[in-house]
Amino acid sequence: MRVTSRVVLLLALFASLISFVKFNHCANTGWQGPDQYIHACYSDIPALYSERELDKGVWAYSSGNKSVEYPVIQGAVMWLSAKVIPAGVANYFYGSAILLALLFIFIAFITFKIRPEFTYLLPLAPAMVASLYINWDLWAIATMMLAIYWFDKKAEFASAVALGIAISTKFLPVFLLIPIAIIFFRQEKISKFFKYLAISIAVFLSINLPVALTTPEGWWRFYSMNLHRGSDWGSIWYALSNFGIDLTHQNYLSVLTLLIGLTALTIYLLQLRAVPSLAQAAFLVMVVVMAASKVYSPQYVLWLTPLALIAMIDKGELRAFWFWQGAELIYHIAIWQHLALITGAAFGLPVIAYSGAILLRIGASILLAVRLAARQQSSRVFPSEFLFSTTQSYP
Repeated sequence: MRVTSRVVLLLALFASLISFVKFNHCANTGWQGPDQYIHACYSDIPALYSERELDKGVWAYSSGNKSVEYPVIQGAVMWLSAKVIPAGVANYFYGSAILLALLFIFIAFITFKIRPEFTYLLPLAPAMVASLYINWDLWAIATMMLAIYWFDKKAEFASAVALGIAISTKFLPVFLLIPIAIIFFRQEKISKFFKYLAISIAVFLSINLPVALTTPEGWWRFYSMNLHRGSDWGSIWYALSNFGIDLTHQNYLSVLTLLIGLTALTIYLLQLRAVPSLAQAAFLVMVVVMAASKVYSPQYVLWLTPLALIAMIDKGELRAFWFWQGAELIYHIAIWQHLALITGAAFGLPVIAYSGAILLRIGASILLAVRLAARQQSSRVFPSEFLFSTTQSYP
């Protein structure tokens, strides 16, 4: 479907407003449980406003075990927003939602620049629209998409800077270094990879060191929680334990599963006939990481949807895309209805049904990844060969 950038941006604006209507019910009722789960309008934004003492103006990393559980830029955004936006939890949510809506529109624009043929699907993807204001993830997704755009346009320095910023916002983009290394290896430009890596590390350190040195306990909290947490909401490990398969040493199993998945992905990328683009590989690596993770948050669909669209080659993948979006929407409903049940609602979803939704969601994402990989393997044309030439046909 051929659409212009203006249509995509208008669709993104409309999707932002639709999502806001969904979340605004909770703002009107004060995010009371179980009502916020029954109406699927829970958000971390108001929940952490007081829990992390942002309402008191306290620096995001100076409260010890009450420090924010996110990397530095994300914590700074949360803190600075609380300082600038007029006091009050509703004001904080509304102000943050406006910023997130602008970021979503920007992400739609960058996605259009990379793959104009399929970007119209981004604001039409139901699970994406349903999840816009759950958390602050769009801040990191915006810089991650910029890193991908610049990398495939051969602007490696700008890409490395953007990736260092993205990793300092949410840690997930660090895994893009794997396909980036493989692409440089296949191009026989290993020295360029080390330069790229050095720039990303330098950006990461320049952002993180001042916080790590001044408030080390608060800075380390994010990394400590992720190293020591057990299986949590949405993960395959949590679902298996609910089905009676309570595996021990889940930290080690999660790491082992991740290594196996990344090894398989590396073999796939190395044996492709043409050098893949980062746009082509990013979705695959993120699916592996999220499927093996000890937590699979409902808003992770925000990461995967634009990555899936820029990895698509032709309309042959649309059926798998919509099946995956349907599974994500089922999970989106399932987690909130399960939480409603365990927080006192008269009706809700029992844990076994919720665990089934987890497996459906993860299975659908893997199915889409396999479908995309198979199409890329069999295609004679790869995204890296026409990545920016097609944009000239779209005013």
